[in-house]
Amino acid sequence: MTIKLYTYWRSSAAYRVRIALNLKGLAYEAVPVSLAPGENEHRKDEYRAINPQMLVPFFDDGNVAIGQSQAILEYLEEAHPETKLLPEAEPLRSKVRALCNIICCDIHPLNNLRVLQYLSGELGVSDDQKSAWYTHWIAAGFQAAEQLSVSYSHAGPYTFGKEVTLADACLVPQMYNARRFDVPLDEYPRLVAVVDACNELQAFKDAAPENQPDCL
Repeated sequence: MTIKLYTYWRSSAAYRVRIALNLKGLAYEAVPVSLAPGENEHRKDEYRAINPQMLVPFFDDGNVAIGQSQAILEYLEEAHPETKLLPEAEPLRSKVRALCNIICCDIHPLNNLRVLQYLSGELGVSDDQKSAWYTHWIAAGFQAAEQLSVSYSHAGPYTFGKEVTLADACLVPQMYNARRFDVPLDEYPRLVAVVDACNELQAFKDAAPENQPDCL
């Protein structure tokens, strides 16, 4: 069965899975699910029957059908180990996981679309307040990520040196979002340089939001 990835062009969680699939050389069918206000395809019964959590991404290779990007990334690493994105040796293996969690557990859940919609809708937060909220959580995570990565700047252009890892797959989409929301990045020169290096690779270019079939 062809791998299916239920995705949305601007979803950073789906973006990180697209990167990993591309890095591993795995062909997949992108199934767009619009999260755009007024469309909300993720909340319709058809998609809810596939993913009860009504989020993207959702992954199905005929063997395993799961949501949650981190679970998908771990599954891909175990099922397709030919191209490793998680180092085998410690402490690097755990450091990669730590940086992934900074982004996927600490930054992204507080700044994703449904949280921002709740802030501006139910809580009546102003656009300026919402921007301050977004910038605060990016800064909190990026400050730590910068310190983790900068000590590896001598070893290579990517987050942890010369090899691309899951940390890069998670960092690049979060940096895309930071730039989209005009978050100042002067304090994170190492992270900016890492993302620029990653975006020279075809796997990252092909996964970019502007290169998705549902890009608006």
